[in-house]
Amino acid sequence: MKVFFYLVGMKYTRLTKEQLEELHQEFINFLATQSITGEEWKQIKEKQPEAAEQELDIFSDLIWDGVLSKANYLQNRSSQQFFLFKLVKKEMQLIVVKVNEATVDLMTPRGIEWLQNNMGSDSVELFTASKAYSGERNKDVFELIRQGAEIVTGKMYDAFQKFI
Repeated sequence: MKVFFYLVGMKYTRLTKEQLEELHQEFINFLATQSITGEEWKQIKEKQPEAAEQELDIFSDLIWDGVLSKANYLQNRSSQQFFLFKLVKKEMQLIVVKVNEATVDLMTPRGIEWLQNNMGSDSVELFTASKAYSGERNKDVFELIRQGAEIVTGKMYDAFQKFI
C-alpha cells in the first residue's frame, strides 16, 4: 500500500461532490498518473482518510488551475450594476455599468432591453479601471469568483468596450 505525506495547503477550494462526480473519469486518470489503482484508492480511503482528503485537494487545485488559466473574462451582475472583467496578462481591466433607475432590474431580459435602449441617458453610468494582479493571477481570479463573478465569453465586455 502507498503512503502519502503532503505538507501542501490548498490554493483554492475543494470541488463539490457534484463537481467531483462530473469529473469522475478525470479523477481516475489523475490517480493513474500516480500509479494508484481503483482497489488501492478504496484502501487509501478506508485506512488513510487524511491522505485521501489530500488527494482530493490536490486534484481540485489542478482542476481549478486549469479552468482559471483559461478564463479570459468574468462578469458579476446585480440588479443595478454589471462588473465586467477582461483578464489580460499583467492586469485585469474592468468596465462597470451602473443604472440609476430603481425600476430597472438588469437581471431580467426586460432590464437588459431597457439598458440597450437607454445607454446614452443620464440614468446609465459607465466606469473603467484596471488593476495589476496582486501576485498570482489565478488566485485573484478565483477570489472574484468566490465573490460571485462567473466566467463568461466576453461578448458583453467587448460590446461595452466598443461603446466607450
